[in-house]
Amino acid sequence: MITCFDIGGSFIRHGALQENGSVAESGRVATPGDDWNAFVAAISACTEDSHSPISISLAGAFDERTGFAEVANIPCLDKRPVLEDLQTALDRPVLIINDANAFALAEATAGTGRGKAVVFGIILGSGVGGGLVIDGKLVKGFGGIAGEWGHGPVVDPTAGGQLQGLEHYPCGCGQTGCIDAACSARGMERIHLSLHRRAVSSTEITSAWHANDPAATATVEAWATLLSRALSVLVNTLGPDVIPVSGGLANDGALLDLIDRKSRALVLADYGGPLVTKGRFADNGGLQGAGIAARLAFTETGA
Repeated sequence: MITCFDIGGSFIRHGALQENGSVAESGRVATPGDDWNAFVAAISACTEDSHSPISISLAGAFDERTGFAEVANIPCLDKRPVLEDLQTALDRPVLIINDANAFALAEATAGTGRGKAVVFGIILGSGVGGGLVIDGKLVKGFGGIAGEWGHGPVVDPTAGGQLQGLEHYPCGCGQTGCIDAACSARGMERIHLSLHRRAVSSTEITSAWHANDPAATATVEAWATLLSRALSVLVNTLGPDVIPVSGGLANDGALLDLIDRKSRALVLADYGGPLVTKGRFADNGGLQGAGIAARLAFTETGA
Protein backbone atom coordinates (compact mmCIF):
# COMPACT_ATOMS: atom_id res chain seq x y z
CA MET A 1 0.00 0.00 0.00
CA ILE A 2 1.39 3.40 -1.01
CA THR A 3 1.68 5.96 1.79
CA CYS A 4 1.33 9.62 0.88
CA PHE A 5 2.76 12.59 2.76
CA ASP A 6 2.18 16.32 2.81
CA ILE A 7 5.27 17.84 4.41
CA GLY A 8 5.20 21.41 5.64
CA GLY A 9 7.30 23.45 8.00
CA SER A 10 5.11 22.65 11.01
CA PHE A 11 3.49 19.28 10.35
CA ILE A 12 3.82 16.05 8.37
CA ARG A 13 0.38 14.84 7.30
CA HIS A 14 0.06 11.28 6.04
CA GLY A 15 -2.45 8.79 4.69
CA ALA A 16 -2.79 5.71 2.50
CA LEU A 17 -3.70 5.80 -1.17
CA GLN A 18 -7.14 4.20 -1.52
CA GLU A 19 -8.38 2.02 -4.38
CA ASN A 20 -10.59 4.87 -5.63
CA GLY A 21 -7.52 7.11 -5.96
CA SER A 22 -8.21 9.35 -2.98
CA VAL A 23 -6.08 9.75 0.13
CA ALA A 24 -7.67 9.80 3.57
CA GLU A 25 -5.53 11.57 6.15
CA SER A 26 -4.74 9.13 8.94
CA GLY A 27 -2.69 11.41 11.14
CA ARG A 28 -0.08 14.12 11.47
CA VAL A 29 3.13 14.60 13.41
CA ALA A 30 5.36 17.59 14.05
CA THR A 31 8.04 18.14 11.39
CA PRO A 32 11.55 17.59 12.83
CA GLY A 33 12.90 20.50 10.83
CA ASP A 34 16.48 20.57 12.12
CA ASP A 35 17.28 16.86 12.48
CA TRP A 36 17.64 14.63 9.41
CA ASN A 37 17.68 11.37 11.37
CA ALA A 38 14.57 12.38 13.30
CA PHE A 39 12.90 13.36 10.03
CA VAL A 40 13.63 9.95 8.48
CA ALA A 41 12.37 8.23 11.63
CA ALA A 42 9.14 10.22 11.50
CA ILE A 43 8.51 9.26 7.87
CA SER A 44 9.31 5.62 8.57
CA ALA A 45 6.96 5.50 11.56
CA CYS A 46 4.08 6.83 9.47
CA THR A 47 4.38 4.40 6.54
CA GLU A 48 1.66 1.80 6.10
CA ASP A 49 4.09 -1.07 5.49
CA SER A 50 7.82 -1.60 5.31
CA HIS A 51 8.36 -2.07 1.58
CA SER A 52 5.80 -0.13 -0.47
CA PRO A 53 6.62 3.17 -2.20
CA ILE A 54 5.90 6.54 -0.64
CA SER A 55 4.81 9.76 -2.33
CA ILE A 56 5.65 13.15 -0.85
CA SER A 57 4.17 16.59 -1.44
CA LEU A 58 6.87 19.01 -0.30
CA ALA A 59 6.48 22.68 0.58
CA GLY A 60 9.57 23.78 -1.29
CA ALA A 61 11.35 23.73 -4.62
CA PHE A 62 12.39 20.31 -5.91
CA ASP A 63 14.56 19.68 -8.97
CA GLU A 64 13.91 16.25 -10.48
CA ARG A 65 17.12 16.47 -12.52
CA THR A 66 19.33 16.59 -9.43
CA GLY A 67 17.04 15.30 -6.67
CA PHE A 68 17.90 18.37 -4.60
CA ALA A 69 15.34 20.35 -2.63
CA GLU A 70 15.31 23.95 -1.45
CA VAL A 71 13.17 24.15 1.67
CA ALA A 72 14.09 27.18 3.77
CA ASN A 73 11.65 26.36 6.59
CA ILE A 74 12.88 22.75 6.93
CA PRO A 75 16.67 23.15 7.33
CA CYS A 76 17.46 19.42 7.38
CA LEU A 77 16.06 19.13 3.83
CA ASP A 78 17.37 22.39 2.43
CA LYS A 79 19.93 22.08 -0.39
CA ARG A 80 20.08 18.34 0.15
CA PRO A 81 19.72 15.45 -2.34
CA VAL A 82 16.50 14.51 -0.58
CA LEU A 83 15.26 11.97 -3.11
CA GLU A 84 18.41 9.84 -3.10
CA ASP A 85 18.94 10.18 0.65
CA LEU A 86 15.37 9.16 1.47
CA GLN A 87 15.39 6.19 -0.89
CA THR A 88 18.64 5.01 0.69
CA ALA A 89 17.50 5.58 4.26
CA LEU A 90 14.06 4.00 3.79
CA ASP A 91 15.06 1.33 1.24
CA ARG A 92 12.01 1.89 -0.95
CA PRO A 93 10.95 3.91 -4.01
CA VAL A 94 10.22 7.56 -3.21
CA LEU A 95 8.39 10.16 -5.29
CA ILE A 96 8.60 13.87 -4.47
CA ILE A 97 6.33 16.58 -5.88
CA ASN A 98 6.17 20.28 -5.06
CA ASP A 99 3.09 21.11 -2.97
CA ALA A 100 1.73 23.64 -5.47
CA ASN A 101 2.10 21.10 -8.28
CA ALA A 102 0.34 18.52 -6.12
CA PHE A 103 -2.55 20.90 -5.51
CA ALA A 104 -2.86 21.79 -9.20
CA LEU A 105 -2.79 18.11 -10.18
CA ALA A 106 -5.50 17.30 -7.64
CA GLU A 107 -7.73 20.12 -8.87
CA ALA A 108 -7.24 19.23 -12.53
CA THR A 109 -7.93 15.55 -11.93
CA ALA A 110 -10.82 15.58 -9.47
CA GLY A 111 -11.48 19.16 -8.39
CA THR A 112 -12.66 22.46 -9.83
CA GLY A 113 -10.58 21.93 -12.96
CA ARG A 114 -11.80 18.44 -13.78
CA GLY A 115 -12.50 18.18 -17.51
CA LYS A 116 -10.78 21.50 -18.22
CA ALA A 117 -7.92 21.81 -20.70
CA VAL A 118 -5.74 24.30 -18.80
CA VAL A 119 -5.68 24.55 -15.01
CA PHE A 120 -3.38 26.92 -13.15
CA GLY A 121 -3.58 26.20 -9.41
CA ILE A 122 -2.17 28.82 -7.07
CA ILE A 123 -1.30 28.97 -3.40
CA LEU A 124 -1.89 32.20 -1.47
CA GLY A 125 -0.74 31.89 2.11
CA SER A 126 2.52 32.47 3.92
CA GLY A 127 4.02 32.31 0.42
CA VAL A 128 2.86 32.38 -3.20
CA GLY A 129 3.19 29.37 -5.49
CA GLY A 130 1.56 27.71 -8.44
CA GLY A 131 1.26 24.64 -10.62
CA LEU A 132 0.22 24.20 -14.24
CA VAL A 133 -1.71 21.26 -15.69
CA ILE A 134 -2.49 21.05 -19.41
CA ASP A 135 -4.70 18.29 -20.83
CA GLY A 136 -4.44 16.41 -17.55
CA LYS A 137 -0.64 16.42 -17.46
CA LEU A 138 1.48 18.34 -15.00
CA VAL A 139 3.83 20.78 -16.73
CA LYS A 140 7.12 20.77 -14.85
CA GLY A 141 9.36 22.81 -17.13
CA PHE A 142 13.11 23.19 -16.95
CA GLY A 143 14.36 22.36 -13.48
CA GLY A 144 10.77 22.00 -12.29
CA ILE A 145 10.21 25.76 -12.19
CA ALA A 146 6.97 25.85 -14.22
CA GLY A 147 4.24 27.50 -12.18
CA GLU A 148 6.62 29.28 -9.80
CA TRP A 149 5.01 32.66 -10.41
CA GLY A 150 5.82 33.84 -6.89
CA HIS A 151 9.32 34.84 -7.93
CA GLY A 152 10.07 37.80 -10.14
CA PRO A 153 9.98 41.45 -9.00
CA VAL A 154 6.62 43.27 -9.23
CA VAL A 155 7.01 46.11 -6.73
CA ASP A 156 8.02 49.46 -8.21
CA PRO A 157 8.46 52.07 -5.48
CA THR A 158 8.10 54.83 -8.09
CA ALA A 159 4.64 53.68 -9.19
CA GLY A 160 2.01 56.38 -8.86
CA GLY A 161 -1.22 56.48 -6.89
CA GLN A 162 -1.91 54.05 -4.09
CA LEU A 163 1.24 52.01 -4.74
CA GLN A 164 3.61 54.94 -4.29
CA GLY A 165 6.04 54.41 -1.44
CA LEU A 166 6.04 50.62 -1.42
CA GLU A 167 9.40 49.11 -0.65
CA HIS A 168 11.45 46.49 -2.46
CA TYR A 169 10.65 43.77 0.07
CA PRO A 170 13.37 41.09 0.38
CA CYS A 171 12.40 37.63 -0.88
CA GLY A 172 13.73 34.26 0.20
CA CYS A 173 14.87 33.56 -3.37
CA GLY A 174 17.47 36.33 -3.09
CA GLN A 175 15.63 38.93 -5.17
CA THR A 176 13.62 41.88 -3.90
CA GLY A 177 10.06 42.96 -4.58
CA CYS A 178 8.88 39.51 -5.67
CA ILE A 179 5.24 38.47 -5.82
CA ASP A 180 5.97 36.04 -2.98
CA ALA A 181 7.34 38.88 -0.85
CA ALA A 182 4.59 41.39 -1.65
CA CYS A 183 1.45 39.35 -2.38
CA SER A 184 1.53 36.61 0.25
CA ALA A 185 -0.18 37.05 3.61
CA ARG A 186 3.10 38.39 4.93
CA GLY A 187 3.27 40.66 1.90
CA MET A 188 -0.09 42.15 2.81
CA GLU A 189 1.34 42.92 6.25
CA ARG A 190 4.40 44.54 4.66
CA ILE A 191 2.25 46.71 2.41
CA HIS A 192 0.17 47.82 5.39
CA LEU A 193 3.33 48.75 7.26
CA SER A 194 4.63 50.70 4.25
CA LEU A 195 1.39 52.60 3.78
CA HIS A 196 0.36 53.19 7.38
CA ARG A 197 3.46 52.58 9.52
CA ARG A 198 1.59 50.06 11.65
CA ALA A 199 2.48 46.38 12.10
CA VAL A 200 -0.77 44.43 11.80
CA SER A 201 -1.45 40.76 10.97
CA SER A 202 -3.07 39.82 7.68
CA THR A 203 -6.03 38.40 9.61
CA GLU A 204 -6.57 41.75 11.32
CA ILE A 205 -6.18 43.59 8.03
CA THR A 206 -8.78 41.51 6.19
CA SER A 207 -11.17 41.66 9.15
CA ALA A 208 -10.88 45.46 9.18
CA TRP A 209 -11.32 45.50 5.40
CA HIS A 210 -14.59 43.60 5.75
CA ALA A 211 -15.66 46.31 8.22
CA ASN A 212 -14.83 49.03 5.63
CA ASP A 213 -11.87 50.42 7.55
CA PRO A 214 -10.17 53.02 5.27
CA ALA A 215 -6.58 52.03 6.08
CA ALA A 216 -7.25 48.31 5.63
CA THR A 217 -9.15 49.02 2.42
CA ALA A 218 -6.17 50.95 1.00
CA THR A 219 -3.88 48.05 1.91
CA VAL A 220 -6.07 45.34 0.41
CA GLU A 221 -6.65 47.37 -2.76
CA ALA A 222 -2.90 47.90 -3.23
CA TRP A 223 -2.19 44.24 -2.47
CA ALA A 224 -4.88 42.97 -4.84
CA THR A 225 -3.72 45.38 -7.56
CA LEU A 226 -0.16 44.04 -7.45
CA LEU A 227 -1.39 40.45 -7.39
CA SER A 228 -3.91 40.84 -10.20
CA ARG A 229 -1.41 42.61 -12.45
CA ALA A 230 0.97 39.67 -12.19
CA LEU A 231 -1.80 37.09 -12.47
CA SER A 232 -3.34 38.73 -15.54
CA VAL A 233 -0.06 38.37 -17.44
CA LEU A 234 -0.12 34.65 -16.72
CA VAL A 235 -3.76 34.40 -17.77
CA ASN A 236 -3.00 36.07 -21.11
CA THR A 237 0.02 33.79 -21.55
CA LEU A 238 -1.49 30.46 -20.52
CA GLY A 239 -5.22 30.90 -21.12
CA PRO A 240 -6.36 28.87 -18.08
CA ASP A 241 -9.95 27.68 -17.91
CA VAL A 242 -9.91 28.05 -14.13
CA ILE A 243 -7.56 29.20 -11.38
CA PRO A 244 -8.28 27.23 -8.18
CA VAL A 245 -6.74 28.70 -5.03
CA SER A 246 -5.31 27.07 -1.90
CA GLY A 247 -3.60 28.50 1.17
CA GLY A 248 -4.80 30.52 4.14
CA LEU A 249 -6.12 33.43 2.06
CA ALA A 250 -8.27 31.06 -0.03
CA ASN A 251 -10.74 30.90 2.84
CA ASP A 252 -11.75 34.55 2.33
CA GLY A 253 -14.36 34.46 -0.41
CA ALA A 254 -14.63 38.24 -0.71
CA LEU A 255 -10.87 38.53 -1.14
CA LEU A 256 -10.89 35.94 -3.93
CA ASP A 257 -13.79 37.79 -5.58
CA LEU A 258 -11.73 40.99 -5.53
CA ILE A 259 -8.71 39.26 -7.07
CA ASP A 260 -10.96 37.65 -9.67
CA ARG A 261 -12.59 40.93 -10.70
CA LYS A 262 -9.30 42.83 -10.87
CA SER A 263 -7.59 40.06 -12.84
CA ARG A 264 -10.38 39.52 -15.36
CA ALA A 265 -10.51 43.28 -15.99
CA LEU A 266 -6.93 43.09 -17.29
CA VAL A 267 -7.11 40.02 -19.55
CA LEU A 268 -7.99 39.85 -23.23
CA ALA A 269 -10.67 37.15 -23.07
CA ASP A 270 -14.16 37.66 -21.69
CA TYR A 271 -14.56 34.77 -19.28
CA GLY A 272 -18.17 35.66 -18.59
CA GLY A 273 -17.89 34.37 -15.04
CA PRO A 274 -15.47 33.67 -12.19
CA LEU A 275 -11.96 32.56 -13.07
CA VAL A 276 -10.24 32.69 -9.67
CA THR A 277 -12.03 30.44 -7.18
CA LYS A 278 -11.36 28.42 -4.04
CA GLY A 279 -10.21 24.93 -4.94
CA ARG A 280 -12.10 21.82 -3.96
CA PHE A 281 -8.91 20.53 -2.35
CA ALA A 282 -7.84 23.86 -0.85
CA ASP A 283 -7.37 22.20 2.53
CA ASN A 284 -5.80 18.88 1.50
CA GLY A 285 -4.46 19.31 -2.02
CA GLY A 286 -0.97 18.21 -1.02
CA LEU A 287 -2.08 14.76 0.08
CA GLN A 288 -4.53 14.29 -2.79
CA GLY A 289 -1.98 15.42 -5.36
CA ALA A 290 0.68 13.14 -3.89
CA GLY A 291 -1.78 10.28 -4.24
CA ILE A 292 -2.56 11.07 -7.87
CA ALA A 293 1.13 11.43 -8.70
CA ALA A 294 1.84 8.10 -6.99
CA ARG A 295 -0.89 6.33 -8.92
CA LEU A 296 0.52 7.65 -12.18
CA ALA A 297 4.13 6.86 -11.30
CA PHE A 298 3.88 3.59 -9.39
CA THR A 299 0.68 1.71 -10.17
CA GLU A 300 0.89 2.28 -13.93
CA THR A 301 4.53 1.17 -14.03
CA GLY A 302 4.07 -1.70 -11.61
CA ALA A 303 6.59 -0.35 -9.09
